[in-house]
Amino acid sequence: MLRSKQKPFEEILRYLEGENRVFILGCDGCAQASGTGGPVQVAEMKSKLEAEGKTVTGTDVVPFLCEKALIKSRLARKAKAVMSADSILVLTCGVGIQAVAASVNKLCHPGCDTQNLGGSRGEWPGSERCAECAECVLELTGGICPLTACTKHLLSGQCGGASKGKCELSPDRDCGWELIYHRLKALGRLDKLSYLAPPKSWAKMAPDPAIMSSPEYALEMPAVKEASGE
Repeated sequence: MLRSKQKPFEEILRYLEGENRVFILGCDGCAQASGTGGPVQVAEMKSKLEAEGKTVTGTDVVPFLCEKALIKSRLARKAKAVMSADSILVLTCGVGIQAVAASVNKLCHPGCDTQNLGGSRGEWPGSERCAECAECVLELTGGICPLTACTKHLLSGQCGGASKGKCELSPDRDCGWELIYHRLKALGRLDKLSYLAPPKSWAKMAPDPAIMSSPEYALEMPAVKEASGE
């Protein structure tokens, strides 16, 4: 499970500046369990955005937003509502946001930050990964995480070592920032590269003490310790 926390509403409104029509997408898996992107939260976000004068072209809550095949099949049923929107607001963890951005030719805004749980989680079948940094920057990078796509975790553009689209540290791996550039170019949003991501507070990646003291965390710890040999 990846635990998420909804971004402040004021921040979400900043993402939507200049846009009048939005499609809201939630996740009935981890986000629903986190209370950030299930049916209730999607309905609440719809009401809040409409109160701000936004037109919500449609909503959906997909069982697992980390599954790109499932995303594509579900949104195909609502293609008109999705494509008539200026963008998609995604209420889920960083993996789900990236999976949606990779599945739909539409600008996707992150509605949540993913919190570090301080232990091991199950793996998902897709290529998307989340560093659980607690302050998601996918808004600036076209839905590709620079912390996981770039081997150097660079936040504000590629290094000087990339060659022919490949990473200097892992020559068999695509340069994460070149992927970001091509994604933003395809979306017609290269202007986002003019914004520098603020310095990241790595302290925020530390697990929240409130989470670590929760019954949910306590139930998972025996399995984590057993797997690590402790």
